[in-house]
Amino acid sequence: MLSPVNRWFPQSATSDARILLTTRALRGLADGAVSVLLPGYLTAIGFSPLRVGAIVFGTLLGSAALTLWVGLATDRLGRRRVLLAACALMLLTGIGFVTATSFWPLFIVAVVGTLNPSAGDVSLFLPVEQAALAEAAEPRDLTAMFALYNVAGAFAGAFGALASGVPAILAARHGWALAPALRSGFVAYSILAVIAFTFYRRLSPDVEVERHPVKRAPLEKSRSIVYRLSALFSIDAFGGGFVIQSLLALWLFRRFNLSVQTAGAFFFAAGLLGSFSQFVSAALAARFGRINTMVFSHLPSNAMLILAALMPTPALAMGFLLLRSSTSQMDVPARQSYVMAVVPPEERAAAATVTNVPRSLASAFAPLPAGAMLNHSSFGWPLICAGTLKTIYDILLLIQFRAVKPIDEF
Repeated sequence: MLSPVNRWFPQSATSDARILLTTRALRGLADGAVSVLLPGYLTAIGFSPLRVGAIVFGTLLGSAALTLWVGLATDRLGRRRVLLAACALMLLTGIGFVTATSFWPLFIVAVVGTLNPSAGDVSLFLPVEQAALAEAAEPRDLTAMFALYNVAGAFAGAFGALASGVPAILAARHGWALAPALRSGFVAYSILAVIAFTFYRRLSPDVEVERHPVKRAPLEKSRSIVYRLSALFSIDAFGGGFVIQSLLALWLFRRFNLSVQTAGAFFFAAGLLGSFSQFVSAALAARFGRINTMVFSHLPSNAMLILAALMPTPALAMGFLLLRSSTSQMDVPARQSYVMAVVPPEERAAAATVTNVPRSLASAFAPLPAGAMLNHSSFGWPLICAGTLKTIYDILLLIQFRAVKPIDEF
């Protein structure tokens, strides 16, 4: 009889897949905590909403630039080696946020480091892990594998968001200053980087792609479809940048004067809903196709986001945001699986990079106008901008790619 763990795993999944799910959970725990802590901590040390937006902009811009620089050369450098180096950078990022307190040093650390202000993953780790994960299961199991991968990150991220309230609770109970208490979260971030490093060291050589004796362009066969997808994904990411988790927390702080503890509990619930919904993604993709799953699960979440912006009370606003969370992440495993399924194996790392880097760049440009909006008004203009842009993306994706099916969907 299969163990409970094995029931969840596709039959073709390897031991490397389990390691990658573990590291995704560790990073999700770290990202979930700091994405809520970050705006609270920066506000506690005197930063305005515009400066908070600038720090978030720096984290996303730096991640995109670093991912582009390393991602296209990942298969030459070695996926395992890149992941280990990324852990070292994650450790240094946590140390930087612990030791620096003024704007420009923190901005520099944000740009060159791995801090992720999102509930999702926009870091250097993402395209490398996606490419490695695609080697750890058969194509027919990719959507299920990516669903598990994203659930691991989202579920752990929910607990990270819940844990973000612990420093504030301890500070209030023991009479500590709030800012140093919140800063302890970045110490935990560095510790989790060390733990993830030990897991990445156990990856087998199977995660590496076969080297070709003849040098080839990174996207020789799939350039056209990858570029088209990348352009559309960038629209979605630009919209998402207006409501990246750190900025959504900042809006709740500004609009309803929520505490860090309450925000952490809310994002815990939202993260659980998002993670559980991704289990449904694989079944929907198998039944209706990946593109249909992406679009028709996303449209209702966009409507809920816009409605949340209009709500006059925190209970109603958070209620609509929770409804949004119940469907907003269903598209993620289908999207990742779709990209990996429509390109040849030797081009997967490059495809993951080229589709994820523009996403990070596009999302990086939204926090500055979102921060400026919140600097002048607590109304939910960032949420309305996000919902509108994401709806445009969904419609364009359906029009352009509904008929472009991976081989396993015929």
